[in-house]
Amino acid sequence: MNRALWVGQILLGLAFLGAGGPKLLTPAADLAAQFEGFPAGFGRLIGTLEVAGAVGVIAPAATGILPALTPAAAGGLAVIMVGAAFTHLFRAEYVQMLPALLLFALALFVAYGRVRLHAVAPSSR
Repeated sequence: MNRALWVGQILLGLAFLGAGGPKLLTPAADLAAQFEGFPAGFGRLIGTLEVAGAVGVIAPAATGILPALTPAAAGGLAVIMVGAAFTHLFRAEYVQMLPALLLFALALFVAYGRVRLHAVAPSSR
């Protein structure tokens, strides 16, 4: 189970680094067009949360420093994906909803798995 959770964590980390990184690097005007209907800076906020979540699902478990942050980060990413799924639903972007739902399920798996199935022990350093 530990291996499956690590695979999930790495996939989440890569997916959200790939999704959030460009949101942090895209010019504000272009990003505002992508997030039409949302307040200014919302896209940048989502990108920041995605990158923080990507780091959070891997670094604490890998280092053993505050490993309880790993399931918390996965839970936070799941919340972001619920918001993404509802946004796509309300915009009638049904095909774009699928990746959000898949990432939601993966984030829930990691969060639950790291709390109930195979928690990471804190480092003894």
